[in-house]
Amino acid sequence: MLIFSFVETESEVFPTSIIDVTRLLDRFLRGWLPTGVDRVNLEYIRHFGKEARALVRFGGRWLRLSERSSQTIFEALLSPGPRFHQTIRRHVALSYAFGGRTRVDGCWLIHAGHRGLDDPRYAIGLRRLGLRPLYFLHDLIPITHPEYCRPGEAARHEARLQTMLTTGVGLVLNSQDTANALAAYASREGLSLPPHVVAPLAPASLTAPQPERPLAEPYFIVLGTIEPRKNHLLLLHVWRQLAIELGDACPRLVIIGQRGWECEQVVDLLERCAATHPFVLEISGCSDTMLSTWLAHAQALLFPSFVEGYGMPLVEALAHGTPVLASNLPVFKEIAGDIPDYLDPLDGPGWKKAIMDYCNPSSTRREAQLIRLEGWQAPSWERHFAIVDDFMQECFEKTASRV
Repeated sequence: MLIFSFVETESEVFPTSIIDVTRLLDRFLRGWLPTGVDRVNLEYIRHFGKEARALVRFGGRWLRLSERSSQTIFEALLSPGPRFHQTIRRHVALSYAFGGRTRVDGCWLIHAGHRGLDDPRYAIGLRRLGLRPLYFLHDLIPITHPEYCRPGEAARHEARLQTMLTTGVGLVLNSQDTANALAAYASREGLSLPPHVVAPLAPASLTAPQPERPLAEPYFIVLGTIEPRKNHLLLLHVWRQLAIELGDACPRLVIIGQRGWECEQVVDLLERCAATHPFVLEISGCSDTMLSTWLAHAQALLFPSFVEGYGMPLVEALAHGTPVLASNLPVFKEIAGDIPDYLDPLDGPGWKKAIMDYCNPSSTRREAQLIRLEGWQAPSWERHFAIVDDFMQECFEKTASRV
């Protein structure tokens, strides 16, 4: 009998939006640390959650959770506690047995995580419930650069884009660079673009850094999952040369991020290169306070990626007043203008020279970037959601006028 005391009926207040939390629940239940995509999802819950319901796709069903269960799950995702697993499993189980399955015509479905969009049945589920999808597109990297992704990911991402372009009432994009890539893809495939808007992403709200340096020696930081497109390999080869040439005077390289996929060469260097062992520090997990501290005292953030959809580490570094050495990618220049020093991601000697320069306490090159950085303002979530809210209102008015 106790289980029925938590069941809410279909007569509850009609929600203004439903948030698909399937990806977040799956990753959090597995104990995985949040990625950049996950952090965007969490911000959408933080902004829309109070007037929204949660949607979980589980066991072949679309579970639209009650108001009480939705709020409980949203709170658990934003502030995971010791009983996280039990709380999530309990409320999903309740919804599996008693969750709402009636149509909610005109209700927004907010999907910011790509998960499930490669399944053709996703469109069927949308039509069955009468939902109006708003999708967030993070990038087209599996299509434009399949060599940096898992096998088969290009086909899966094409299926996701087909779902977005054919069912989306609106698309939110993180950069104009992503918008350009999407327009090129749609044109090539003969597909129409739904209404879309560019809304830059804000950096994580990190705590204040500690005043004490985490390392006495000069150090550089690289932030993000260890995977081929992040180009850690270039940096490790540079550090091998620096270690041989400088000995104990070699600066430190601090790699903060989890090990990803198809990064065997990087792992080999991390684990078996004796020359770099004293000078390279790998940190797979890092608290907000420690990340803030590492950034604040670094000589620079190193960001030699071959391709990015946005580049959150760049924004986080600049928000901390930390200089950046970055690949000469259009999206980085869109976000940061002329503030960072840009280099070709294949130019090992150029990166080595810049790193040596930034190590120098009297580096005019580093000082010039610090001057350019003065007054720079990072994108904010308030501005992001002001753009998104206005866009959703425009989309609603356009579709309402056609009814």
